[in-house]
Parts: sequence; C-alpha cells; structure tokens
Amino acid sequence: MSTALGGPPVAPERPEPDDSTPSDAATPATGPDESRTCAKCGSPLAPDQDWCLQCGAAARGALGPPMWRSTGAVFAALGVLAIGAAAAAVAAVNQHAPARRTVTNIVAQTPSPATPPATTTTPTPPPATPPAAGKQASPPAPAKLPKIPLTASTPTTTIPPPAQSTPSGSNTESSGSSGTSGGETGSSGGGSEGGSSTPSAILLDTDAASTYNPYGYPASDFGDPSRTIDGDHGTTWTAQVDPANAPAMAEGVLIDLKARKRLSALQLISPSKGMVVQVYGSTAAKAPASITEKAWVPLTAPLVLKKGNTHFKLRKSKQAFRFVTVWISRAPASAVGTPTAPGRVGIGEIELFPAS
Repeated sequence: MSTALGGPPVAPERPEPDDSTPSDAATPATGPDESRTCAKCGSPLAPDQDWCLQCGAAARGALGPPMWRSTGAVFAALGVLAIGAAAAAVAAVNQHAPARRTVTNIVAQTPSPATPPATTTTPTPPPATPPAAGKQASPPAPAKLPKIPLTASTPTTTIPPPAQSTPSGSNTESSGSSGTSGGETGSSGGGSEGGSSTPSAILLDTDAASTYNPYGYPASDFGDPSRTIDGDHGTTWTAQVDPANAPAMAEGVLIDLKARKRLSALQLISPSKGMVVQVYGSTAAKAPASITEKAWVPLTAPLVLKKGNTHFKLRKSKQAFRFVTVWISRAPASAVGTPTAPGRVGIGEIELFPAS
C-alpha cells in the first residue's frame, strides 16, 4: 500500500491462482460487474460490492438517495406547512370580518312597443231617461211630507156683493180691528142672506201669529209672521220655496186664538196666485208638532188661490178651536225659482170671523 498522501491507493496484491483450485468453469462467477464502476476512480465493482477496493469510495446507491433528494423533501414539507399556515390565517380573518352585502341593481325594463299593454274596458252606464216634457224632476225631500191631496178646488166666493139694506146706497165695509183694503173687505162671507150686516173679524193679539215649520227649515227662509195680522195689506209674510222639493211645500202660518172659539170663515189676502193652501183647526192646549197629527182637523179642502183676496167658508162651525193654521202644500209655477235663486210665496193678511 502506498503511503503517499496525494497518490491513489495501491491495490492489494492478488494471490496467485492455485492449480489445485477448481477451474473458472466449475466455480460460479463472482467477479466484478463491468456495468458497475466506481464513481471516483472508475474501477469495476462486483454486483454486491458496496465499496471500491481501489480508492475506498462508496458505490452508487450504497449510502441511500442523493443529498438533493433529501433537501427537496425538506423544502416540500416546508412549503406544505407554509401553505397550511396561510390558509389558517385567511380562515381566521374571514371568521371575524363582517359578511359582505350583495347589492343587486334591478333595472326597469320598458315593455316592447310591439306588445301594447292590456286595457280594461269599463262599461258605460246607459244614459238616464229624461223626464217627460212639461214635468220637472225633483230630488227626494229631506223629510217625509204629509200626504195632502193636490187636486184642489177653487173657492166660490171671493168678495160678497154689497148688502141691499144698506142705507143711502153705501157699500158695506167692516170696521173690525184687522182693517180693510178698498172694496175688498175682511168681513165678507160672514153675513146671512137678506141683507143683514156681516160680523166683524176677531181681534187678535199682536203675538198671535207665528211661522208653522214642523219640518225644521232654516228660520232665514221665512219672513215676519206678524205681518199677516197687522191690518196692513201692503206687508207680507214670505216663505222660500226649497229648490230640492219644488213645487211641493210644507209650512204655513199658525194663529193662536188664546182661547177656544167657534169660527165661520177666514179671509186670506195673498200675492201668490196659484198657491195651494188648506185651513186646519185644533182644540189642543198646545199646537200639534206635525200637520199629520190627528189633533189637526181639516176645516177646508185644499184650495188653489185664484185671486189676491180669497174668502174661505170653514167647516165645523159649531166646534170651538184654539189654533188655526193656513197650511201651504204647493207653490205656483211662477214661484219655483232656481237652486241659485229660489223663489218665494207670501201671505199678506189673515182674518178670522166668528160663528153666529
């Protein structure tokens, strides 16, 4: 073996072959494998030889896999650990971070002009049937009016002829407290045939007359009822014609006699020609609240005023009455007016005559 530090090692001497040993043909081959050589000196190595006998270097594969494989495995493991740590950090951040809100913008789409929107057809009601010619439709009344017949009769006598027994040919005129107006006397119709003088009208208190308004129309619709008993034929009590009920009416003038008295006739002066009136009497101590109450006794039929001065002969002359009302049930066509300009009817004077 060489002792030089830099030289290659000296191979040991091989023993000389012995002739007594069996031949190479009989001994199995255990020599070096030419496919395997030392990576350092290039000497051939046997199949089961792990170390080179020339230089002492380890054969290929004797010491395990190469160093780079171990280093690669280490780096791979470190990479896996780094990826896992990063994933854990991201999961921790997402766990504490608020959830993101998803905002969806909805864009309104304009319908295609080719397809028109569906339309709903509303049925048109048939037109109302117009009222017959000459008839005026009236809305329902605010209150139930009494059923008063409108087929009126006309008084037969308005102003009686002068009495034949009057001395010096002078006309008969009443000197009653209710007053007179020219040739139209308030005491007409009360005398007996044969020329006897007629009785005077009953003297009434100044507060005896009032508006009879059982259906509660506004007080502004009426005038001063005391004008009907003031003896002045130029003053008139008026009542507004309700456009909602025209020409029907339901009001009048109430006379309080203060005591029961027997009556024979009533003299009425009114500028409302064509107005329908009816006279009622009551024996009650208080005026009935409605014209339909049984306490009212009809003293005349419904009558149409044909003249300004009308004389009514009253029924029930043998029965004494405390209250008398001139009830207006219908206005003349000339007094109907319009909703914006309602018409009015009026009574100028009322005179009551006692029974003989």
